[in-house]
Amino acid sequence: MKITCPAHPGAHLVEDYHAGDMICSECGLVVGDRVIDVGSEWRTFSNEKAQKDPSRVGEAENSLLSGSNLSTIIGKPTGAGGFNEDGSAKYHNKRTMNSSDRALINAFREIAQMADRINLPKTIVDRTNTLFKQVHEQRTLRGRSNDAIAAACLYIACRQEGVPRTFKEICAISRVSKKEIGRCFKEILKALETSVDLITSGDFMSRFCSNLALPAQVQRAATHIARKAVEMDLVPGRSPISVAAAAIYLASQASEEKRSQKEIGDIAGVADVTIRQSYRLIYPKATDLFPEEFNFATPIALLPQP
Repeated sequence: MKITCPAHPGAHLVEDYHAGDMICSECGLVVGDRVIDVGSEWRTFSNEKAQKDPSRVGEAENSLLSGSNLSTIIGKPTGAGGFNEDGSAKYHNKRTMNSSDRALINAFREIAQMADRINLPKTIVDRTNTLFKQVHEQRTLRGRSNDAIAAACLYIACRQEGVPRTFKEICAISRVSKKEIGRCFKEILKALETSVDLITSGDFMSRFCSNLALPAQVQRAATHIARKAVEMDLVPGRSPISVAAAAIYLASQASEEKRSQKEIGDIAGVADVTIRQSYRLIYPKATDLFPEEFNFATPIALLPQP
């Protein structure tokens, strides 16, 4: 319902923030009172950016913490008004943060930092926080460090959201080893009775090709090569990452934008010898692997020998 002046419906209304009134600019009639000011109560100047902004509503609510993280904690007094005559503090906390919330807050902070290092969206961070909360409440991973559990939860969240990351990528942004993340990953899936979709070479193809600055034609060809290699059972037992790397190498060598095995290995996180072994398996069937519309800059007969 729109508030207007009964005598001047088209007139602009002036808002008096101090009195909380809406006043007609034509006749001065107060057409609305007790208007709530939703603006900030304080102004923040440039030399005060390092300090916390004293906003009206306080910190955001977090439903994963007990009390939704809305409890009040009184800080240490800084002026003379905060102390009694005997020097003791006037105000004390009735409730302090329990150890469970403290562990969750530290884990959530670590998860946010890891996600920020590889530019993961907030949806994955929220899913990771929920997974960590479930594992923390079940207490089935006693003896495992919270950092390892957080890294494993981030790995699971990425796969469940359809943007998988490799163990090496998660290990690079965390403070735990790849082996420890793998152990926690298996235990979390068992404890939560959940599962993740199997990763395929196509899940990594667009990201790897983008990091290698390869054109779309090479990316499409590499995706087609990797898919056909799996369908023809040319790479049994090979990981999807190594198959994707070998397919990118084969497609790039046939195009004008050639990339070496070392360049691809640095991006994909696999060794040169691993790419070479997968390349050796798919090279004999290279004629059947390329898409029909691919424009060869280098014929298949002149491709590097495995």
